[in-house]
Amino acid sequence: MKKEPNNFRNNIRHWLLSNPKHNPFVLFQLGFGRALTSPFRVLPDFIIIGAEKCGTTSLYDYLIKHPSIISSKTKEVHYFDTNYLGRWWYKAHFPTIFQKLFKKKVITGEATPYYLFHPLTPNRIHEDLPNVKLIIIIRDPTERAFSQYQENLRKNKEELSFEDAIKCENDRLKGEKEKIIKNPKYQSISYWTYSYLSKGIYVEQFKIWFDLFPKNQILILFTSELQTDPQQTLHKVFSFLGLQNHEIKVDEKKNVGKYDPMNSETRKFLQEYFSPYNKKLEELINKKLPWGY
Repeated sequence: MKKEPNNFRNNIRHWLLSNPKHNPFVLFQLGFGRALTSPFRVLPDFIIIGAEKCGTTSLYDYLIKHPSIISSKTKEVHYFDTNYLGRWWYKAHFPTIFQKLFKKKVITGEATPYYLFHPLTPNRIHEDLPNVKLIIIIRDPTERAFSQYQENLRKNKEELSFEDAIKCENDRLKGEKEKIIKNPKYQSISYWTYSYLSKGIYVEQFKIWFDLFPKNQILILFTSELQTDPQQTLHKVFSFLGLQNHEIKVDEKKNVGKYDPMNSETRKFLQEYFSPYNKKLEELINKKLPWGY
């Protein structure tokens, strides 16, 4: 009988197939080189899980300026969504226990905004890191959808007009979530890329996380508060993470695109579309949303 390849080989093969941009040198450097020290590395104390196009990059960049926070190897590790390859691979992205020994209070974390929306991520994080602190930052879903569309245009991932794209969303995403759930190795470009409306229905995503994690383990922020009062917002995060407040030099916001304004009729349609979901979200989190609905 032919011997089945071991899990390690399967994981490497899957990673290469899922990430063809990684050359053998990168694979060795991160997959082998740092993984050799994984027994001496730590897991994250916090994760920014979303939402996409809501300021996660700016928030993470501000947080890692705190002297008691050590950044991960990369901001978006994508372990719990598209690179679920094993703890050894994940730990390779984080600092060693020796780095944490030099300071009285040092924590680490990552920020992968696709986590909030990916159907397999909540259970994976709950199983692997039941005590991790989760941070979510959200914005007006109408603006979020348009921002995602504009980014897709810049990256040549979209050919349709914004209006046609949101009309076609159900057809583009049909069956994709079910395929991901049925086959965890399945990578759905459509589900990730064309979910302009779906990713803005925050209440449905939040319910899943709230069913698994206690609410005091989840911090919800609004993009607008990070923009208008970044210091106070960061102090709120530091308190949530059990750190002393620290004044952070706030630089220009990251990943901010410039584009023509949205069509007024399209805006009206989206505001009406998201309105009932926004109302349910407000009731769920017991917080007033900073955008109207």
